[in-house]
Amino acid sequence: MIIYLNGQYIEEKEATLSPFDHGFLYGIGVFETFTSLAGQVFLLDWHLERLNQSLLDLCIESTIEKPFVLDIIQTLLKKNEFTDGHARIRFNVSAGRGNGFSADPYQNPVIFVMISPFQPESVLEEKQGVILQTRRNTPEGPRRLKSHHYMNNLLAKREIGNDPSMEGIFLTKEDCVAEGITSNVFWRKGDVIYTPSLDTGILNGVTRRYCIETLREQGALLKEGQYPVLHILSADEAWMTNSVQGIIPFRSIGETVLPEDKRTISSKLRTQYTKERLEHTE
Repeated sequence: MIIYLNGQYIEEKEATLSPFDHGFLYGIGVFETFTSLAGQVFLLDWHLERLNQSLLDLCIESTIEKPFVLDIIQTLLKKNEFTDGHARIRFNVSAGRGNGFSADPYQNPVIFVMISPFQPESVLEEKQGVILQTRRNTPEGPRRLKSHHYMNNLLAKREIGNDPSMEGIFLTKEDCVAEGITSNVFWRKGDVIYTPSLDTGILNGVTRRYCIETLREQGALLKEGQYPVLHILSADEAWMTNSVQGIIPFRSIGETVLPEDKRTISSKLRTQYTKERLEHTE
């Protein structure tokens, strides 16, 4: 596989990073994961908005511009012979070599981009939610970053295993619903839609943002807050969101079964999201 690494397109086996890179030594780095469909990335502006805010938070002196990203994506698709333009993309910015353990800003970050095959038809129609015993850790700064600090997610993944039809759901230490291992979560009770608020320490997901803005534009009653686990276990329907898989309903959460015929919101959202993402490729 050909990857992008600081201005070069090279075989992945040839890629090297300095052992003094603070992304390796201290976990100072962030990434965005998204898909290319027919060579186009849906909601890329929102991904870059979050990425650049994260770089500011970490004092990494770099601004990632859209034309730069699109050029890398198109080149990687061509060099890796992804003729349909479909790919899963991880765009990563590591701090680079730092001046020891200091408060100095990072002026020479490392940018590397990897792609892998992605088939839209491989996305599952539904998933099983599992309430995790592993608790969601709290952000180390004012907000959750999509950063190299991923041990909490990895421990949760080890708890449920590799079954792609399952998604673990974190609770906070106060037993409030937080987010999925690689997703945000929503649920509906009656006419009200709920999702955990950012003050629970969750990531402000791009597809989460899409759902919130779309639902509010449609006049839906949406509440963000801190909700105990019993709240989601008594839902009429629930779903997860992320930028690779989109919007996926839960068929169950723990022992709670969520019937398909009650997916009045998640099915509509999924249909609209899929339609808009495909239209973006035209």
